[in-house]
Amino acid sequence: MEIYLDTANLKEIQEVAALGIISGITTNPTLVAKEGKGVSFETRIKEIAEIIPGPISAEVVSTEATGMLREAYAMAKWSSQVVIKIPMIPEGLKAVKILSQDGIKTNMTLIFSTNQALLAARAGATYVSSFIGRMDDISQDGMRVIREIREVWDRHSIQARIIAASIRHPIHLVEAARAGAHIATVPYKILMQALKHPLTDIGLERFLADWKSLTS
Repeated sequence: MEIYLDTANLKEIQEVAALGIISGITTNPTLVAKEGKGVSFETRIKEIAEIIPGPISAEVVSTEATGMLREAYAMAKWSSQVVIKIPMIPEGLKAVKILSQDGIKTNMTLIFSTNQALLAARAGATYVSSFIGRMDDISQDGMRVIREIREVWDRHSIQARIIAASIRHPIHLVEAARAGAHIATVPYKILMQALKHPLTDIGLERFLADWKSLTS
């Protein structure tokens, strides 16, 4: 399973890119807004493309297909790495169909059911993003949806890549991998938590203490 970083923060991206563990970036209007009013969306995407060689999901803000397409064609010119992120609504499906015919990669987002994922894939989406954490928040089993999607994909040889999004904690990362997600897109804080284990820290401290005792 590949890991994407879910952020628009350059410092976070640079730090995690140096670790060699991420394959792409996902962003959304909320994440970009957190970076402040002075941050241009186009500039930020181009800056990210200089750090990460993989896919960068950039989301449209229009809710009608014509507006989505206008934004998508403009964003596709920013970098060959850009994947157009489009919400799972009827107008979004219209836009995905046209973009896929034009060879532009898309990431259909805000998916909360296997039905939605299947329809997104049929429309031509390159990626389908299922928001597991948000489902858990309302007492639904988000990971069950990932498992269902993967079962349908395997049975019918569907090519769209499954993204486990809205990761809330490190256990979600393991569960997503076990459920068969192709990709998990993870916030910086959660990824840093996944890197750590108290026994690793204790073991390293002990090794260093033993070495110091030998050399002192």
